[in-house]
Amino acid sequence: MEIRRTPYVDDKKTIRETVEAAAEVGGMIAFTMVVSELRTYILKMAEERGVPVVDIMGPMLRGLADLYEREPRREPGLVRKMDDDYFRKVEAIEFAVKYDDGRDPRGILRADVILIGVSRTSKTPLSMYLAHKRLKVANVPLVPEVEPPDELFMVPAERCVGLTIDPDQLNGIRRERLKSLGLTAQANYANMDRIIQELEYSEKVMKRVGCPILDVSNKAVEETANIILDMFRKGGSQL
Repeated sequence: MEIRRTPYVDDKKTIRETVEAAAEVGGMIAFTMVVSELRTYILKMAEERGVPVVDIMGPMLRGLADLYEREPRREPGLVRKMDDDYFRKVEAIEFAVKYDDGRDPRGILRADVILIGVSRTSKTPLSMYLAHKRLKVANVPLVPEVEPPDELFMVPAERCVGLTIDPDQLNGIRRERLKSLGLTAQANYANMDRIIQELEYSEKVMKRVGCPILDVSNKAVEETANIILDMFRKGGSQL
């Protein structure tokens, strides 16, 4: 037994050719046509040529329509669209992981959004959240002793977002981070003078880049992400 597949049928000519081919070899046709006009046409053509047909999708759609008291959209290709959306999300998540924390500055040139800021300003969780919105995000830590990558100044400023935070809140976050690692809270990482130095340095870099600066103090990741998304939408960015 030979099985022939004719995918993505969206015109009567293809249907006619398929029915003729089935008639020539004494075959049958099983179809999943959702567009009413094309479904009616294939049933009519098959009847005229004496070709047995099985409507796989029709009874299912009718059953669901009766159950939920709603008519189906009858739009072909929705499954493929869902698949494309899923794979774009996976690609964006993989991108965020690969270019997290400035691991490879080349990602800056390919990113939809670049997040910059000092340590513990939610760059990584923001990157992952935005990745689930199918955005490719790179993030770059700003440290006074390390010159920012050249790529940061090669992309349009509107694709970058600077993240800042209240010094006292950052101090508390870093102290808790040190405790979770079993380290003393007196380390330079949580020293207030050091924190202020880092924040002042990061502000200078952000002004040099020319990007908008977002204060993430007392904001949940979801809230900050939605603000960023709104910023890009209002700015007309094609994200």
